[in-house]
Amino acid sequence: MDWIQNVQLRLRRKNQILFAKQDTLFHELTEELAMQSHRAAVLWALELAEEAACILEKQHPDDSRPRDALEAARLWAAGKIKMPEAQRAILRCHAAAKDSSDAARTALCHAVGQACSVVHTKGHAMGFPIYELTAFVRQYGLEASRIPIEKRVNDYTVRLRACGERAKAERYEWAAFIKE
Repeated sequence: MDWIQNVQLRLRRKNQILFAKQDTLFHELTEELAMQSHRAAVLWALELAEEAACILEKQHPDDSRPRDALEAARLWAAGKIKMPEAQRAILRCHAAAKDSSDAARTALCHAVGQACSVVHTKGHAMGFPIYELTAFVRQYGLEASRIPIEKRVNDYTVRLRACGERAKAERYEWAAFIKE
């Protein structure tokens, strides 16, 4: 079953989340993610979260919860704050999702929260694409999203590779628990 059929099935079932890690759409991305370091995954996830936070800020300039989560995750990744403080900000970002009646905004807030959680473990990394692509479908519909989604998944993979190179070449301040 191709990814379009999977999403159509999830739409018919009225699922909130329209993508899953095991979808064929993500095959190359999941392989690349497995090869990358935790540091590369953090750089990648926070870069993507920055873009999403900017979109959310434009839509709702009065709600700083996604931006606050991103800033807390950056501080946590640098070892400047501890997990409980970052976790509270991330949970507030997820609460922003629950407070919204707009399905696309809900998914995008969850995407930011998932991206920020990559600081904790690389296992959260696929959460961003799953939720962001759900937001695409919720906002534009499946047919209008097909080509942009496939391009975006390719972009995720290309950017992850670039973040892997940056993680090796550039000097960043990292918390001790984030290994190379």
